Amino acid sequence: MDISLEQTLATLHTAVATELLDRVRSGEAKPADISNAIKFLKDNNIDAMPVQGSPLDGLLNSLPFNSEGILDALAH
Repeated sequence: MDISLEQTLATLHTAVATELLDRVRSGEAKPADISNAIKFLKDNNIDAMPVQGSPLDGLLNSLPFNSEGILDALAH
């Protein structure tokens, strides 16, 4: 790949990540922004396991159903 194209794509990738993060952090993210952020993370093979006390753990614990099945599915 051409170095200038590679640099352009890296710059675009950084700009998209920064814009999505800014929208989420500001609290002004619309549902589509959240969906795009989730897809961006998934497309870049970013995943996480809920660690006790983390924001993800808090989200998981606030779900209106038992999350044990979800944790088992994530582990496999």
